[in-house]
Amino acid sequence: MEVHQVVSGAAGGEVPARCGAGLFSALDKVRRALVAFGAKLAKIARDDPRRVAHSLKVGLALTLVSVLYYVRPIFINWGVSTMWAVLTVVVVMEYTVGGTLIKGLNRAFATLLAGFIAVGAHKVAYLCGNNGEPVVLAIFVFLLASAATFSRFIPEVKARYDYGVTIFILTFSLVAVSSYRVEELIRLAHQRFSTIAIGVATCLFTTIFVCPVWAGEDLHNLAAGNLDKLADFLEGLESECFRENAPGENLESKPFLQVYKSVLNSKASEDSLCNFAKWEPGHGNFYFRYPWGLYQKLGALSRQCASSMQALASYIITLTKSQYPEANMELCLKVRAACGEMSLNSAKALRELSEAIQTMTAPSPARTHMSAAIRAARGLRAELSQDADLAKVMHVAVIASLLSELVTQTKKIAESVDNLARVARFKDPEDTQKDVVINVVS
Repeated sequence: MEVHQVVSGAAGGEVPARCGAGLFSALDKVRRALVAFGAKLAKIARDDPRRVAHSLKVGLALTLVSVLYYVRPIFINWGVSTMWAVLTVVVVMEYTVGGTLIKGLNRAFATLLAGFIAVGAHKVAYLCGNNGEPVVLAIFVFLLASAATFSRFIPEVKARYDYGVTIFILTFSLVAVSSYRVEELIRLAHQRFSTIAIGVATCLFTTIFVCPVWAGEDLHNLAAGNLDKLADFLEGLESECFRENAPGENLESKPFLQVYKSVLNSKASEDSLCNFAKWEPGHGNFYFRYPWGLYQKLGALSRQCASSMQALASYIITLTKSQYPEANMELCLKVRAACGEMSLNSAKALRELSEAIQTMTAPSPARTHMSAAIRAARGLRAELSQDADLAKVMHVAVIASLLSELVTQTKKIAESVDNLARVARFKDPEDTQKDVVINVVS
């Protein structure tokens, strides 16, 4: 009996101990997850403190428009239409001034235009009598909604007025359909447009006058930053590949060979910022009708340069892995010196151009570095042109090396497609041929 009690007590004490350990482990995991999440939020705020300001601005704008709902005289006058002001702030408020302007003005003008057309459609439908009114309204909704939706496929409309067309379809459909049951249609349209206008005005006031974030400035800084990244690549190339004491280890893990990738991926952000900047009023050094389109041309040239860097980086990585012996040491030294001079001077020129954009001054020092890089390139071409066979062999060797890298990448694509076919259960070609034969026979 005593032995049984001792065993029972030991077992009874072990179970709570295990439960307590499991509970503490779960609580520790939750604590670590919360700490990691807090650290992530803190990093996002440190990377760009304007994000915190934008969050506070959205809260401020919503608080201001909610007064329309809280103040009794205003609510009695407008009723539940005051909620449209709150909804307008939620959907219109954007991070940049240009983004808020484009959405706010699109929403306001689209609502006004749709309201006018909807009231006109109601008047026309009313003349057709009780039986014809719903038919005429349905025809108006069908035609205008179809035409407006098709207009969204036009590139110019898609780029600048897509949101406005969506709001036009929404407002026209709501007002036109509700006009069949609502008696005071003019009052309804007036209330809706007034509350939306108040919401848009609140968004614009908050965005422009409270810690504004200008899309034009972001586009300006993005262009300068891309040039700096291209300069980083060329400087790393000169120090790691073309100096006499350059290290000979594998360069695949070097950071400078990866900086061009963000430049290649900057087109979407660049186009969006440029579109927003065109809507912004003059501010700071950016006057009205500032040539924002030239930033897109500069970005296209930067991406072309980054594409060349991508091919060059691929070739360098392949060459360092292969470790070919240097047959003609004298020629190799001349080529390496010329390449180092071209890389260094081109990097300096890009640095000067980036600084010129940032300070908005004419890039006169960059011309000196560009002249030196051009002289080095011409001297190298002159040196190689003395031996035509050597020049041809070098060009063919570069092409062959890049194509061999292309074959490797194609192999990876083939493996990825095979994996997709296996997981997604694509049809077997033999089964497809059997089905075709059966159909032909039948």
